[in-house]
Amino acid sequence: MRDWLFVTDPLAHLKPAKDSSIAIMRAAQAAGHAVWACEVGHLMTDGDAVLAHATPLTIHPAGDTDWRAEGSRAVRPVSSFAATLMRKDPPVDAGYHTALQLLALAELDGAHVWNRPQAVANHNEKLAILRFPDLIPPTRVTRDAHDIADFLDLHGDIIVKPLDGMGGAGIFRVRAGDHNLGVITETATHHGHRHVMLQRYLPEIAEGATRVLLIDGEAFPYGLARIPKPGETRGNLAAGGRGEVRPLTPAQRDIAAAVGTYCRENGLMLVGLDVIGERMTEFNVTSPTCMVEIFRETGLDPAAHLVAAIDRQL
Repeated sequence: MRDWLFVTDPLAHLKPAKDSSIAIMRAAQAAGHAVWACEVGHLMTDGDAVLAHATPLTIHPAGDTDWRAEGSRAVRPVSSFAATLMRKDPPVDAGYHTALQLLALAELDGAHVWNRPQAVANHNEKLAILRFPDLIPPTRVTRDAHDIADFLDLHGDIIVKPLDGMGGAGIFRVRAGDHNLGVITETATHHGHRHVMLQRYLPEIAEGATRVLLIDGEAFPYGLARIPKPGETRGNLAAGGRGEVRPLTPAQRDIAAAVGTYCRENGLMLVGLDVIGERMTEFNVTSPTCMVEIFRETGLDPAAHLVAAIDRQL
């Protein structure tokens, strides 16, 4: 038996009906590993050792309302765990970056961390798509109001999104002639103090934004399409979108193949690509989700595939 550490949001906030972190914990336990958990605030150093105030967990079968039993918390070196999975949700703020730096120090002491802390720090989930310009829609990153107005003039229908959000929070759709452009620009950029990402609006969003999972550089054969509710632009489930599990399309497979080798070579064991139509719009590396929905609909378990991939590397 090997001990695995999961760095997560507070356990009480995790939802077994949809949370991939719980699914991965359950798959790790089924593979014979002992599951431990901590929050980013439970990481510390003592001299050159990176320690975690970690709690051992017993994960109950799927369907149980009470999904875990907790043991007694202990202080352990992060390097004493066979694997550490960084599963904290965004925002990737100062506290998040501190945790990444601590986990990177733990790697120097022999810890095995996925996704690699430096890789997460280097790949903002919006900006990372710019590494693959042939796969994305027309995109601009700026905080200048004139740049935003110019991009709208060029494309006529655009999306404005923050660089550090999740779940569709803070995303605006703006069309040519929209009299709210000024206030949207002020709000999104914090009056010119925060960069935003602009993308040409993709009408294929009506058919869903599909989350494509890459596990050790390989595409899982099914994805979760998030379909906007009527009158809404965002397909995010947190924004009221409807999820539909579908086999990957040829275009989605091609995008995954183009990105997969890069992910494997750069310490990104688990990545969630967001694809609308034939274009990649986001590159999620912090805590990609949708495993529970895929397993429930297909009987194929992405979490088990991930655990097996980590076991192979270990």
